[in-house]
Amino acid sequence: MPISIVVGGQFGSEGKGKVALEIVRRSRGPITVIRVGGPNSGHTAFDHKGRRWALRQMPAASVDRNVDVVFPAGAYLDVDVLLGEIAALDYPLDRIVISPKAQVVTEQHKAWEGEAALVSSIGSTGSGVGAAVMALAARDAPNFPLKAVHALDHDLLHPFLRNVDTSLTLNDRLELGQRVVIEGSQGFGLSLLDGGYWPKATARSTTAAAALAEAGVSPRYVDDITMVLRSYPIRVAGDSGPLLGETAWEEIARRAGTELDLREYTTVTRKLRRVGEFDAALVRRALAANAPHRLVLNHLDYVGPRSSLEMSDGPVRQFITRVEREIGHCIDWYGFSRDGIVSATNQTA
Repeated sequence: MPISIVVGGQFGSEGKGKVALEIVRRSRGPITVIRVGGPNSGHTAFDHKGRRWALRQMPAASVDRNVDVVFPAGAYLDVDVLLGEIAALDYPLDRIVISPKAQVVTEQHKAWEGEAALVSSIGSTGSGVGAAVMALAARDAPNFPLKAVHALDHDLLHPFLRNVDTSLTLNDRLELGQRVVIEGSQGFGLSLLDGGYWPKATARSTTAAAALAEAGVSPRYVDDITMVLRSYPIRVAGDSGPLLGETAWEEIARRAGTELDLREYTTVTRKLRRVGEFDAALVRRALAANAPHRLVLNHLDYVGPRSSLEMSDGPVRQFITRVEREIGHCIDWYGFSRDGIVSATNQTA
């Protein structure tokens, strides 16, 4: 049952790409990585040479250039962004497959979102994904102004279609016991159906079940669901919705006893992110919706130095203990920005 799904438990930017890459590196045999969602969020990871990549279309779990990449029918593609990332990574073209039914985000979709003032009203990135979702659901209705465009309809994507049904291709690999990693996007608090913050939400559902449906594979094969959290959740700039205990980046740095500039900016719009306190109630709802096998807590260096993880009275260990008590679930992996992942069982990278 070799499917791994990685999802976020807050408002995105939890470090899902880094965790998906970690799962790939800890796996054996041929691996296929699926990126669902669209270019309205970025995933960051460091490749085996230490180079940092912030990607909006290619999965972060592909930065070592050693996995097959599939964009299923549930993917939303900005062709310019995708081709730019493929070129920057110098990715082997024969290892990328795009479903003919995948959606293309057009300039018309982006323009519609701009005219709809979604950037100012809900904090949307204005990348056109929401409009593309609406166009697909409208099914060419004559009274709706936007049209859905499929990968099959875009000439520049034809070399990646390979005349295959990606669901059948993935099923064949799963039957052979090959690992498939689905890299989800955004976080539970942004989920359209169940996040609880509509209309301050994204245009899709962001749970593990939704990612699986967008990937076009059966739940029978799932044996590994990972939900990723961060020590201090973020939301994008502007009127993007409630954020418990909203605070300043400078205050977080003061608590952590660091002089480093911790300010974060969104990958797509380059605007300063809002940051708040850890929200246990949100995470408990995310746990209920996703029932993960593994829970990851990232950005612990925002709490204190990695050395304090092994100190019972250290700030990092005390923070983890408090979080576990409040959410009623143990943390399995700890993350310290680019320093890699520490397993709770042995506390070694």
